[in-house]
Parts: sequence; structure tokens; C-alpha cells
Amino acid sequence: MRQSASLWIERLARFGYAAKGIVYAIVGLLALQAAMGTGGKTTDTQGALEAIVTQPFGKFLLSLVAIGLLSYAIWRFVEALKDPENKGTDAKGLASRAGAAVSGLIYTGLALSAVKIVLGSRSAGGDNSTADSTARLMAQPFGQWLVGTVGAIILGVGFYHFYKAYSAKFRKELKLSQMSNTQETWAIRLGRFGLAARGVVLSITGIFLLQAARQSDPNQAQGLSGALDALAQQPYGPWLLGIVALGLMAYGTYMGVQARFRRIVTG
Repeated sequence: MRQSASLWIERLARFGYAAKGIVYAIVGLLALQAAMGTGGKTTDTQGALEAIVTQPFGKFLLSLVAIGLLSYAIWRFVEALKDPENKGTDAKGLASRAGAAVSGLIYTGLALSAVKIVLGSRSAGGDNSTADSTARLMAQPFGQWLVGTVGAIILGVGFYHFYKAYSAKFRKELKLSQMSNTQETWAIRLGRFGLAARGVVLSITGIFLLQAARQSDPNQAQGLSGALDALAQQPYGPWLLGIVALGLMAYGTYMGVQARFRRIVTG
């Protein structure tokens, strides 16, 4: 019975990584089209879900993605609560497990958004939601400090993505022995490029939140699409946006690699 449960958890995790990869690949593809001026747009994960539903058999496809995102959320909760990879209970281990729990909450919300879209209830754009969420947090006691803390954490996570991209320590997460030399080479390249691109957008998002806290203005807060828009508005903006868009597509592809080759310990 326990072995059967572990097998199902592993299947959920792999399905979840695949669904997460699809979402980020679509975000990157739409941003790349926007950078090239071929009709795409900068958007966030919510926008990616809305793009899926407009395709042939869109509701069916989005339903599968919703199940996958919920599967990923369940896996992240398992990582937080059961600690199958023995992160431990020291400060570093607890921080890692807390991050997994927060990720589980985020992807549960994204899965619910996908369900709402399938049922015909589409929400407003992601960046308005970011500003609204920031406003609610800022309305709490010590709200500015809370927003600033969240911004600093997100900025720190962005820098950690740069470190992972540089060090390529993510190789330990993969079953390299099951890969050919070519597969291993491309998996590492995609992982590095994708993690660096995600580090860019997370860092920009964190900076926006710090600005919102400093100015006590929740409208300064921006999400993923706002971060991509900010890149597009810089000198050589289309080039910068295009590079990061390709990186997000690489990240999505790397999630597909994780779905196939990740070492998943379930207990």
C-alpha cells in the first residue's frame, strides 16, 4: 500500500512538472512574439492559461493543465510536510520547506484559475491582481514592512536562481545516468539559460515590490507580465525581451526534462 502511494505521488510530481513547463513555455512564446512584433504580448501565467483555452480543444487541454498544476501543488506540499529529501529542521531546511509550501499555495491558486477559465469565469489581468494583493497586504499592521519583506525575499530568490544557473548544481536533481551525453548537455544548457531568465523576472518583480513598499504605493507592484514590460521599455528593449522570452521557453522545456528525469524521493 505504501509503495503504491509513493508511486502515485511520483506520478503526480512528474505530471506537475510537465504542466508547469507548458505554462512557462507559453509565457515565453507570447513574449517572444511581442519582441518580434508578430502579434504576441507580454503576459503572466494567468495569461498563458487564457491562451491555452483559445486553442482547438482548448477547454480539454486547459483541464489537463489544471490537473497538472494541482498535481504539482500537491507534490510541493508533500515536500514541505513529509520532507522526503531530508532538508531537515535547521534554519536552511525550514526555509526550503516553507518555500515549497508557498509554492504549493501559488500553484493551487493557478490551478483554480485554470478551472475558472474552463468554466467561463475569466479573471482580470495578472498585474492588477498583483497590485490588489499588495494593497491588501499593505493595509495590514506594519504593511509597508511586510511588502518590503516579500519583495526582498523574491529578490533573494531571483539571485538564488542566478547562483543555480552559474553553479549548475541542479544536475544533482537529475538521473544523469539515464541520459545520453547529448541529452545531458542540452539539459544543463536549458537549465542554466532557463533559471537565469527566471532569475531576471523574479529580481525585477522583487524590485517593484520594494519600490511599492518604499513609496507606500501598491500600484508600483508588478507581476511577471509587468517585469517583461519593464524589459521591453529599456534601451534595446525588444532584444532584452526576446532573450528573456527564449530563456522562459528554455525554462519550460527544462521543466519537461524534470518531468522525465528528475530524482523524485517520496519518503
